Amino acid sequence: MNNRLKAAVSALVLSLPGVSAWAATPDDTLVVAQNIDDIVSIDPAQAYEFSSGEFVANTYDQLVQYDAEDTTTLAPGLATKWTVNAEDREIVFSLRDDVRFHSGNTFDPEDVVYSFKRVIELNKAPAFILTQLGWTSDNIEDMVTAGDDSVTVRYEGDFAPSFVLNVLASRPASIVDAELVASHASDGDMGNAWLNRNSAGTGPFKLRTYRPAELLIMDANDDYFGGTPEINGVIIRHVAEAATQRLLLEAGDVDIAMNLTPDQVKGLSGNNDVSVKTYPQAAVHFLSFNQKDSRLTSEALWEAARYLVDYNGMVDSFLNGQMEVHQSFWPAGFPGAVTETPYEYNPDKARAILEDAGVDLPITVTLDVINSAPFTDMAQALQATFAPVGINFEILPGTGAQVITKYRARTHEAMLLYWGPDFMDPHSNAKAFSYNSDNSDDNYQSTTTWRNAWQPSDEMNRMTMAALTEQDNEQRMVMYRELQRGVQGDSPIVIMFQATKQVAMHDAVDGFVNGAISDYVYYRLVDKNE
Repeated sequence: MNNRLKAAVSALVLSLPGVSAWAATPDDTLVVAQNIDDIVSIDPAQAYEFSSGEFVANTYDQLVQYDAEDTTTLAPGLATKWTVNAEDREIVFSLRDDVRFHSGNTFDPEDVVYSFKRVIELNKAPAFILTQLGWTSDNIEDMVTAGDDSVTVRYEGDFAPSFVLNVLASRPASIVDAELVASHASDGDMGNAWLNRNSAGTGPFKLRTYRPAELLIMDANDDYFGGTPEINGVIIRHVAEAATQRLLLEAGDVDIAMNLTPDQVKGLSGNNDVSVKTYPQAAVHFLSFNQKDSRLTSEALWEAARYLVDYNGMVDSFLNGQMEVHQSFWPAGFPGAVTETPYEYNPDKARAILEDAGVDLPITVTLDVINSAPFTDMAQALQATFAPVGINFEILPGTGAQVITKYRARTHEAMLLYWGPDFMDPHSNAKAFSYNSDNSDDNYQSTTTWRNAWQPSDEMNRMTMAALTEQDNEQRMVMYRELQRGVQGDSPIVIMFQATKQVAMHDAVDGFVNGAISDYVYYRLVDKNE
């Protein structure tokens, strides 16, 4: 560790509760205050949270990827070029010959085969992204094969090649150091436990230290094929409270504050050394009801709920600058999005819907929520607007990891959460919000439908899969719009907002990249012009 990074780490330790404040950040190290308690895993075969997505984006590469220099264009990654054979459903990737992993091991075609096989066999939360291509533990070695300096990827299904490439640019398609990871395997875990405390990628940064819900330190990879990062290291300090993030930023103890609330942003208006930058996000925020609870299965309750959310009231107050009203599962700004907002706060209409349907009220429903702003504020607002009609929310705050883990186990009653696309294709969200062909408890699915124990109609399931294989792109978008309106009008998932991210940083910081999803947050172009 270089002397400046040592100094920064020492300063960080001094800043922990009960210890005196630390000095200004060093010129060659970026220090970030961020809520990272949502991280369940940092292994790219398992990582499925927003903060872990940012980590993977900075420490690993894919064959093709959306890079820091342009987060909207699919570009070469570990592959220099590729040839598509749509008729035979295969893509041949030519690989770079100038890449080494963080360990010093040489990157080769066998690393790609191992990485994809590892995701399929571990079958963790994001594995479904790759299994969409028809890959299974039985056929993966036939579907992905290594050449001398190339890899051939085969897939099943009449997919548009752009869909397949987007899948291969996703987080679980990250390439790991096969030799290193395999050497740390234990009890058949294919190195999973070890990779939850270490990195084994080719990315612009390599992990030095990770302590859950406390600290994450990355060192620059001087041999990165895309160019050495401008800074020597990144320190991400877990700071849950927005007010504390602001204080650290104004004191010069951090360079970037990632999770400020609108009131904290407003409080920075007189600080000439700090600027606030806005980045449109693809995450949609929703309220959902678990269909394993018989009290929550009434379609009238679902409909009434849509009129009990004070959308504009929240956006015009504590969500100002951080959310926009959005009521469909595919975010605005992307092809195929439905942007109409047919629902508004109308408690009288909601009450009439419930009374006409004979819904048995009052009821008390637990509402799980991440214990940080703005989620707790949103939960309290929902509690206030739902109570007058007899739907009483009991708010259960928890860390991001606790809430997400409970959601995946389907043990919640109501859930206040968010969802971001796994890759930039409408099917990513359609599969999550409008498809569930097997609702059984032992058929785990990384979707909001399964996690809320909701099984859409056969027709909706059929259309979701038909849209995936539709070759006419215009007709494909028509189908996705119809699916969005179906979920919008008749499901236990009430989509309310689309996020807009505000990031506060010292004016010395330049080159920070924050794309539309967490996988596109990059530090390698950051420079500090002190």
